[in-house]
Amino acid sequence: VKELDIENLIISHIQVNQAPKQRRRTYRAHGRINPYMSSPCHIEIIVTEEAAQVKRESDNTKVQRRLNSRQLARKRLTASSQAQAQAQAQTQA
Repeated sequence: VKELDIENLIISHIQVNQAPKQRRRTYRAHGRINPYMSSPCHIEIIVTEEAAQVKRESDNTKVQRRLNSRQLARKRLTASSQAQAQAQAQTQA
């Protein structure tokens, strides 16, 4: 119907929902009747056509990593302690 290529279809979503129970009765011995229930369901399957994979261009740019506040504080602390160590080494030399 939608002119999709059957070979390239992939399942993108599956959902199963409970449908209303169907009630029937079954006849038992000695004049008794028991419920005979079926449990149907609604099944929804969505398929999509797989997109063609395109090669990514190689970027030589570095991606800047975002740091949270704890990581920033640790970075500042190590930088300041390294600067102090270098200053002490220069004064002793």
